[in-house]
Order: sequence, then C-alpha cells, then structure tokens
Amino acid sequence: MRLLSVALVAGLLAMTACQRSADRPPNVVVILVDDLRWDDIGVAGHPFVETPAIDRLAREGARFLNAFASTPLCSPSRAAILTGQHVHTNGIIDNTARDSASHRLSTFALPLQQAGYQTGFFGKWHMGNDDSRRPGWSHWVAMKGQGEANDPNLNIDGERKVVPGYVTDVLTEHVVQFMERSRGTPFLVFLAHKALHPNVEQRDDGSVAPGQGGGFVPAPRHRGRYADAVVPRRQSALVAPTGKPALERAIAGLPPLGPDSGGTPEGDVRARLEMLLGVDESLARIEQSLREMGELDNTLIVFTSDHGYFYGEHGLNEERRLAYEETARIPLIIRYPRFAQAGDTLAPMVQTLDLAPTILAAAGIRDTVSRHGFSLVPLLDHSAPSLRQSLLLEYYSDRVFPRMLNMGYQAVRTERHKYIHYVDLQGMDELYDLQTDPFELNNLIATDEGKRRLPTLQDELAKLQRETGYRADFRGYR
Repeated sequence: MRLLSVALVAGLLAMTACQRSADRPPNVVVILVDDLRWDDIGVAGHPFVETPAIDRLAREGARFLNAFASTPLCSPSRAAILTGQHVHTNGIIDNTARDSASHRLSTFALPLQQAGYQTGFFGKWHMGNDDSRRPGWSHWVAMKGQGEANDPNLNIDGERKVVPGYVTDVLTEHVVQFMERSRGTPFLVFLAHKALHPNVEQRDDGSVAPGQGGGFVPAPRHRGRYADAVVPRRQSALVAPTGKPALERAIAGLPPLGPDSGGTPEGDVRARLEMLLGVDESLARIEQSLREMGELDNTLIVFTSDHGYFYGEHGLNEERRLAYEETARIPLIIRYPRFAQAGDTLAPMVQTLDLAPTILAAAGIRDTVSRHGFSLVPLLDHSAPSLRQSLLLEYYSDRVFPRMLNMGYQAVRTERHKYIHYVDLQGMDELYDLQTDPFELNNLIATDEGKRRLPTLQDELAKLQRETGYRADFRGYR
C-alpha cells in the first residue's frame, strides 16, 4: 500500500508538472549549423555519415524536403533567419562588417524577451566582427568573427575569456547550463555553431585569412573517423560548366572552372563531416537535458543550416553564394509534438525566412514588424497544403572572391523551374527545368522551351520583388 501511495503521489506530481508545462508557452531551441548541405545527414540518405541524434529528431518531428536559404551566404542568411526578412529589407547584404546595422535588427528574440522569455544566444553571430551583446538577448555567449575551433575566446555577458576545450562542446555546455537556470520560465536558445566552417580569421571587408590550426577541425575524438570513406559526388561535380556564361567568363589569375579548378578535396569533405559528429553529439546532449528537465515535449526544436556548400559541382569550391541547389538548399527539421507529426516529411517549398513567424506563432506572440516569411504551422499540422508557389533567392555581388565579381542576382524558384537573373551581367541569365534536369546542367534560356517559359518566370520574380519591397539601387545598411 505504501509503494502504491508513493506511486500515486509521483504520478500526480508528474501530471501536475505536465499540466504546468502545457499551460506555458513553449521553450524554443534553434540549432544553426554553418555550411551544412541538405544531403549531408543520414536521414537524407548519405551513404556513410553518422548522425543518430539528427536522424532521431527527424523521426520524432517533421523534416522539410525542400527548404531554402533566402541568400546562400553566412551573414545575410543569419540576418534573414533572425528577422524573417529578405536582406534587401534587413540590410545585411554581405559578409562585410555591418556591426552597427546588426545591432538594429528586428529579430524574433525581441518580442520573445518582451513576453517574458529568457533568451540566450550562443556561438557565431557573424554579422560583423563585433562580439558585443545585441538587443533582445538576456544571456550572451558569442565569438568574435569566425571564432576558434579550440579554446574559443568568448564574450560571456560582457566578460571576454578563453574557455578551454573544443568549441562545439564548450558552447553546448553553456546552452545546457542556461536551460537549467531557466527552468520554470519559457526560454529561447539560439545555438549558432562554428561547425562546419573551417578555422579562418574574418576581416572587416568580408575576406578571410587562415586561422590558427587551419582548415576543417573536428574534435580530437572524431578525427579520422571517415578516413577510408568514399565521398559521394553529384552528377554535376567536377565537370566544366557549359551553357553558363557567368561561370565561363575568363577571370585574370584564375583557371577555367572544371575538373582541375579546385573542387572540394575528399579530405576536406571528410573533415567537415567529422565536425558534424560533434554537432550530432551536441544535439543529443541538449535533448537529454530537456528530457531530464521534463521540458522536451514542451520545446520547439529547430535544426537547420545557414546555407549549403559546393563539393565541386559546376567546378565550384568555396563560392557558396550562387543560386544552385547545392548551396541554396538546406536541411530543416522541426520537433514539437503539439503540431509537428512524428516522422512527417513535407514537400512544399519553405525558406529560413519562415522560422521567425513560426516561432512567434508557436509562442502565441503577435508583433508589428513586417516579416516576409510565413508561419510553418499550417504545413506542420496539415491545415494547408502549401504556403507559396514560388520563392525569391538573392545575392549582392561582393569583391572578396574574384570568381564572384559582378555575380549579384535575383532568382525565382518554383516547384519545377529556376530562373536566375544576374543584375550586373548582360545576357548571362540562366533557366532550368528542375524536374528533367535536377543537377542544373542544361541552361534553357536560349532554347524554344526557355523562351516560352521565361516571361512567366520574369513576371513571378517581379511579383516577389514588389511584395517584398525590393529596390534595385539598395546597397545595405551600416
């Protein structure tokens, strides 16, 4: 009888805790991986990568099959994620030091903090080299610029200190401590990993120099895990681009793009994926902490990337700025049992712009900021079949990489087609039928089919530009 009484009391306490949890707005945990391609995780069918925690998150939540960055470049993509705005509105158009502008962003952290959330930012802000606290964050653990893979120098609520350890592990420990301190109060975690980015030093003009330790740096325990693995390559990898005048331009000091133009070496790909092992362990640790706190099912978990990465597709390496699928497409997984069905795979096109409206909707918060994205809740709970018939991709040309000079573009992607309009290059636009040509090898712009399709796609691009307030002369905010 005594054991039965104890069990009943424990059950009542657990039910009471669950009821209190259900009555509160959800916690939010956003995990942003740097440069992670959509196809570099196990659940997406990668042949050797080990991502058990990410795969489990997909089994327990919903995975979006067609998620895209609005601008496939680090700083602009992060600004779009945090604001739900295209960069031609939020003003963070490139990787140069737009420190002042990034202090004025209308991020979703601001209304959450005003609604009583404890809000914690952890990791790589990367909108300027300034590591000081931005508005909206009650707890701040940030790296200057790109940060360091080992023994990171962190700004922890205004105090700068070198913290021993591997950066992914260090940031994860700070996240767990913050969540435990915030127990009983709704909290927001935004964890912006350094992984999978190489160890480089960020300059104010957006260029980079080799960092201490160099290259892609996995945790010591993971180095060599994939040493014998054969790296898969897409059909468009390590071939010379044809029918792409912008990429076929002769550029002084650079070889023509093709098999010998520097596609990402296999060793670099393996090291990147070994870095992902640490990210996967980080996710597992965070989930376990939430489970022990009794908060896992009352937490909206978002796992995504700022953009993808070229592994030699179209002869490209590093220049992730372009509108091709390898860099514009990203992984996106959302776990939240209240409206995300376990194991769901969702095909409609979505963008990182949609995360801010989704998080605010889940928290029951309405603010007056104009955001370009849409809440994903209607897709997650199957109350709507889709949110859009097309999406806008954009990039503002910079002078950091010679290959990318004058390659700024405005592009529209529909479920079947992609039209890329280079705003600074005449006669070099591209149009692809993604249904018959998923690797974007055959530019249709000058064909009869392309000429038939082009006016409709141009009209769709113009419509998206009007709806989002695009101005052709915009050059960002400082």
